[in-house]
Amino acid sequence: MKLSRPLPLSRRLAVPTAALMLAGLTATACAPSTSDNTATEDDKSGTLRVWLFQEVDNKPKQRVVDDVVSAFEKKHDGVKVDVTYIPIDTRAQKIKAAFNDPKSAPDIIEYGNTDTAGYVEDGGLADISKEFGAWDESANTDSTAKNSVTVGGKVYGVPLFVGVRALYYRTDVFKDLGLEPPTSQKELIATAKEIHERKPGLYGISVGGAYTYGAMPFIWANGGELATEKGPFGSNEYESAIDGADAKKGIKSYTSLITDDNCPPAKCAQWGGNDSVAAFAAGKSGMTIGGDFNHAAIEAGSVKGKYAVVPLPGVKEGSIAPAFAGGNNVGVLKSSTHRSLSVDLLEQLAGKKTQAELYDAMGFLPTFTDVRGEDPFVKPFVKTLDTSSTFVPASPGWSAIDSQMVLPTMFQQIISGRKSVDAAAAEAAKKMDEAFGK
Repeated sequence: MKLSRPLPLSRRLAVPTAALMLAGLTATACAPSTSDNTATEDDKSGTLRVWLFQEVDNKPKQRVVDDVVSAFEKKHDGVKVDVTYIPIDTRAQKIKAAFNDPKSAPDIIEYGNTDTAGYVEDGGLADISKEFGAWDESANTDSTAKNSVTVGGKVYGVPLFVGVRALYYRTDVFKDLGLEPPTSQKELIATAKEIHERKPGLYGISVGGAYTYGAMPFIWANGGELATEKGPFGSNEYESAIDGADAKKGIKSYTSLITDDNCPPAKCAQWGGNDSVAAFAAGKSGMTIGGDFNHAAIEAGSVKGKYAVVPLPGVKEGSIAPAFAGGNNVGVLKSSTHRSLSVDLLEQLAGKKTQAELYDAMGFLPTFTDVRGEDPFVKPFVKTLDTSSTFVPASPGWSAIDSQMVLPTMFQQIISGRKSVDAAAAEAAKKMDEAFGK
């Protein structure tokens, strides 16, 4: 695939972007703090240890990485690269342990971009601002991706790919029912309920009470925020805004979809993003909110050839709902005794050639504005990134908020009827402020 299309990105929040598709992958809040493990050596030989994430189907990713490693070892005589693929679900504990034990730690890690602030706070990642600035390819890194590796004005890694969500819909179902893709949030909700009414065997749109990153666009589209900065711009000190009037409008809109006339709470209240996408891929829903990174899974399902993608609509007709800009980065640990070699390998692992190959192999959307193609499937995601991508608070506290399921708990309390929107949002705000305060 030939990739080329420069795209400026606008952002609602000038803070680091993050995370894994992938979303919901964050560091645990109660791991021990780390001491200063900054290495004093910079060996130019020996073995580099690399930890990358294990994908559901890891073979395509491994083939791309193997080619990078082979070329790197040929370039650096006497240097070996040992790549280990670690489970995503348990990587938080494993990486935190590595921060505290330099002898067993790798030189390079892959990490979800919601982890950036927390890992920097823990003293685990090396500041590579100078090297990043001198790297000729970095000039084409889009602003969202660069922000995902930036904390306090310093760069702590290289973006590997960016992930964003849009609206998948069943073209066959829409044709059969005479429907058009929704162009506003109001239309989306009405269309979902019409699909379920006319085809009771289908969820109108598959969503879930634990689908944090699918719910966020509804909050942002209504003018709400998750949190606001307390101090000067860039201070990374936050207070919750989830109980604000506009945020609660978005919460009401999203939770109105997890009802018996669309996606029944008995089934959908516990669903996360993977469950929601899996239902669509299996032909059980008319729509879902999915990422570019879900393409392979949907293609492998029963809806192959019977779906299309458009940006998730906002409140105003024709607008695009702000979407969480997730993705992964790769960084060098402060404890690495092979800093120069590690930075060199980092640039090869996340360089333009590799990102283009990872797109072909895995569907990962490149972070370079000149390494994006005209594939029709990509356009709705790129358009979303270009016009309305945004992010979670750039605070180490977000890791605790995410891992403690603060927002899913809020949604589920509302869906079940145990608490009103006001009461559930107030409780969530209190928990968020406690996490930010720590």
